[in-house]
Amino acid sequence: MPLSRKSSALLLVPALIAALVVLCAPGAVAEPPSRMGPQVVDSAGVLSAADEGQVLDAVDTLYRDHQVKLWVIYVRDFASMAPQDWAERTSVLSGFSDRDLLLAVAVDDRGYWLDGTLPEEVSDAELDSLLAGSVEPALREQKWAQAAVDTAEGIGSAIRGGGVPWGVLILLAVAVIVVAGGLILFSRKRRGDRDRAELATAREMDPTDSAALAKLSLPTLHTLSSERLVEIDDAVRTSAEELTLATGEFGDTAVTPFRAALDAARAATAKAFTIRQQLDDAIPETPDQQRAMLIELLATAGKADRELDTQVADFDAMRDLLIDAPARLDALTRDIIELTARVPGAEAELVRLDSTYPPSVIAPIHDNVRMALERTTFAQNNIDSARTALTRPVGEQGGAVAAIRAAEGAIGQARTLLGAVDQAATNIQQARDGLPAALEELGSDLSSAKSLTEFGSADLTAAVAAATAALNTTNAETDPLGAFHNAVTADAELDRAIAAASDRKLAVEDLRRRLDRTLTDAAARIDAATSFITTRRGGVDAEARTRLSEAQRHLDEARALTGSDPERALVSAQTAADLGGRAMQQAQASVQAWETRQPVSGGSQSGAVLGGILLNELMRGAMSGGSRRGGYGGGGYRPGSFGGSSGSRRVSRGGRF
Repeated sequence: MPLSRKSSALLLVPALIAALVVLCAPGAVAEPPSRMGPQVVDSAGVLSAADEGQVLDAVDTLYRDHQVKLWVIYVRDFASMAPQDWAERTSVLSGFSDRDLLLAVAVDDRGYWLDGTLPEEVSDAELDSLLAGSVEPALREQKWAQAAVDTAEGIGSAIRGGGVPWGVLILLAVAVIVVAGGLILFSRKRRGDRDRAELATAREMDPTDSAALAKLSLPTLHTLSSERLVEIDDAVRTSAEELTLATGEFGDTAVTPFRAALDAARAATAKAFTIRQQLDDAIPETPDQQRAMLIELLATAGKADRELDTQVADFDAMRDLLIDAPARLDALTRDIIELTARVPGAEAELVRLDSTYPPSVIAPIHDNVRMALERTTFAQNNIDSARTALTRPVGEQGGAVAAIRAAEGAIGQARTLLGAVDQAATNIQQARDGLPAALEELGSDLSSAKSLTEFGSADLTAAVAAATAALNTTNAETDPLGAFHNAVTADAELDRAIAAASDRKLAVEDLRRRLDRTLTDAAARIDAATSFITTRRGGVDAEARTRLSEAQRHLDEARALTGSDPERALVSAQTAADLGGRAMQQAQASVQAWETRQPVSGGSQSGAVLGGILLNELMRGAMSGGSRRGGYGGGGYRPGSFGGSSGSRRVSRGGRF
């Protein structure tokens, strides 16, 4: 929160920036905001052991004497963020209260920021004197530890009444500055409070009430749309998993109405993602256009949610898991045995792939075996819980339902995780098998292009250069998927350049071969991203899901155009491959960020939360008006089931201790 005498923030413009260009050391990595662990963190490596002890003594003394906790962090830079934004974000992620202060120092950026609520006993003038007279000079002279010690001791001295005396003129000047700065910061705080209140109100609105939504600010509409996209995408994925199980149990005819509801929800969700993609692309929209598109997105997501919710009661009645529960549990146990038997083979396949290809090739499946074991352990624990629940008297066996659903979901994801390992090997082999023909055809097209040099343009020159680079690739053995993708992409670009530079058209068979390879490439990328997001959806944000949804839309379009317009189909297939790769990259980054925020101890339950098997009770409920099912486990988590997202409502209270 901002720093002020009572509830406002203290603005401290980093006065240590010495040049317009910040020079970073070779190999330096930007350090984004993250949750503070120890009270003193030296990510920049500027403190000796003695220095760190000196700083720890000073902050411990401040806390012991005045119950004010000063947190100190040294980083190389603020990751291209404003110092205030970086410090405020770190405070939020760390859960600081109004008795916590954060001193953040970027040693290469030569910037710093003090964030938190100023103790009542410390005046703005005293803090200004402390920072300008002690802290900034120490930082300027690279006395990193001394700056933190001076901050802790100066705040403690001011609380005790030992502030530096000021002359009348200086006091008047400082008062003017403080009042002006206070008004600005107070205005910012009020605006922030207003934005948070508006978002809370927006979460409760009917998504089809366009008149009410139109009154919201654009930032609120953007935030709300991202939340709703994640919620409905999770709901669709969970409903699909539940429907698959129900189909196997009751047959296609019995699940027809539920499949129709799911298909309608999928179509509405895909439309919502398409709108989000248009907002995210490089073509800017006016504020009025953005507002109209966001309102349409929210209405579309709400429609998808209702499509699922209308069938919840009938679906739950059909899948009364207490009927024949012992036999169901026996079947789940057999599934665990079957999956456990597959683990050694999957581990061996991972070892083979790891020894053959660089880490980037197998990164999407690197943790699949470990995660599959976590899911089977989680499933076994729930099977045991369900058996225990079934021993209770009739009317007290409800816990078995949640446990069976959780076990089914975990087993399904374990099967997907292990299957992805096998599929990766298949995809790699397809790329290896198809690469020679792709390179041979690329070489043939290069020969044709040479005879068209005088008719070509800059596009042909660029296509020839890209094709030559792909033909001379040196990573065919270490990264066949990448080499195959590069060859197919370069050949497609060269094909278009040749067609534009001559009156000849390539034979339909040649074009279709290129299209088939591009479709294979796109499908492999989308399959990998789908598997990754489905089994880690608890940590994947709207951006990656948007790219994946759009990739699938372009792939479906390419397949539909294959017979009638193969040239347009090729363009759509290439777009699908590109978006599929971007979806994987963004999903991996999102999961990595999620994992850094988790406690050190995770285990199978943490994996179930990441996989979306266990949902926070507060994450579902707003879009359809409340909770529909019994909870599961501790900490407000329960397994997902068929139905809409039911919204996401979170609150936070308390601070560090």
